[in-house]
Amino acid sequence: MSHTIAIFGASGDLTRRKLIPALYQLFRKQRLPDPTRIVGFSRTAMTDDEFRDLLRETTHTHSGALFDKATWDEFADHIFYQPGDLGESDSMGRLCRRLEQLEAGEPSTRVYYLATLPQLYETAVRHMGEWNMAGEASGARRLVVEKPFGRDLSSAQDLNTIIHQVFAENQVFRIDHYLGKETVQNLLVLRFANSIFEPLWNRHYVDHVQITVAESLDVGSRGRYYDQSGVLRDMFQNHLLQLMMITAMEAPVRFEADLVRDEKVKVLQALRPISTSEIGEATVRGQYEGYRDHEGVAADSQTETFAVVRCCLDNWRWKDVPFYLRSGKALSCRSTQIVIQFRDVPHRLFQTEQGSPLDANRLVVQIQPAEGIQLHFLTKVPDAGMQLRLTDLDFRFDREFPAGMPDAYQRLLLDVLHGDASLFARSDEVELSWAFIDPILAAWRSPAAPPLYLYPKGNWGPIESADWLAAQGRQWFDVCPVLH
Repeated sequence: MSHTIAIFGASGDLTRRKLIPALYQLFRKQRLPDPTRIVGFSRTAMTDDEFRDLLRETTHTHSGALFDKATWDEFADHIFYQPGDLGESDSMGRLCRRLEQLEAGEPSTRVYYLATLPQLYETAVRHMGEWNMAGEASGARRLVVEKPFGRDLSSAQDLNTIIHQVFAENQVFRIDHYLGKETVQNLLVLRFANSIFEPLWNRHYVDHVQITVAESLDVGSRGRYYDQSGVLRDMFQNHLLQLMMITAMEAPVRFEADLVRDEKVKVLQALRPISTSEIGEATVRGQYEGYRDHEGVAADSQTETFAVVRCCLDNWRWKDVPFYLRSGKALSCRSTQIVIQFRDVPHRLFQTEQGSPLDANRLVVQIQPAEGIQLHFLTKVPDAGMQLRLTDLDFRFDREFPAGMPDAYQRLLLDVLHGDASLFARSDEVELSWAFIDPILAAWRSPAAPPLYLYPKGNWGPIESADWLAAQGRQWFDVCPVLH
């Protein structure tokens, strides 16, 4: 069966930087189902050839040495363009007829990718419903929705309701590109394909878990958007909670989409809500110095560019093990990592230089940019009595697999074409995530809100974040990844 990918918002940044380069790489590797047609749809007036020329330049830029002109020319023959206004039903009708013309009456799996502004999702879905574009009489129909999926629980529920009026849940793929990263998928393999970790992956041996998504860049030209969003909406509701679910979930019976997502949802169901009275002791919020100087940012903005949330899971495995979720802009470096901090030994025979339980074993999963896994453990320093030092076993993807890491969108787009929703969010998952985040947002806008601490660019957030964790007898693992 042939495949057709219709990209809404085809002249936008996401299409040029991520989607087309990813599809080109899949074609180059001969992994794209044959035949696969790609049809761009946006308001910009272009012909097929003009669209192909535009994408050739941007794909060359983002593919670097992996770009091959002959391969691109062959790939470009599968790219088409249909101008139209997403807000007009007639434009959607013209797109529908163009897709049918290209498919020539043959059965075809069709993917609709919403690479548009989130406020256009509802309009696009309603118009697709008017033209019966979700009907599967002539092949599977799938809808891909980019984040953000709503801006709170109410809007997420409304969007789910609208989508479900046209598409069944098994046709909907809510995408989070973090789940397409090789290291995130490798975390599942690390846990469920190796017998040495599972006996330790619980409250008896784990002291706490740190999940950090640090960004070195500030908000730049996105000030107007970011001031209405903030770090909780931008990073926590999707990326950080997704990483927590992967870290904390139980093993599914089989690696199938619904079974995997069932286990992820159970993590959210076990997530203890944070009440307004607890908000000061369970969260820290900050804003980098100079944030209010960005265009579009209010002069007295209280929007957080940095946040820490302490999460507790009330289940058998993780009871009383805190998960510290942390993210921020303008930090020391770009790094996404998961730190499993194990408990100290029950009785110390030796003293480290620091003499501190913080030197207990830890497992560090580096998601990006230096993808890999480190196991930290104590060893004796040679010719120094019984002096101990923390050292590590270090696995690096770039050493073991020098061919390089594929972009996350390659895996996710291929999964959509094959109908595998294992790495995509389900409607109940999205709503449970917002149900946890909404009360924090409300508390941060109430008289009970904790202070908004300022921090200089290039640090690991406000010093109060380190003090807050130290008061709990713990310490952040703030180490920038080593790049070669």
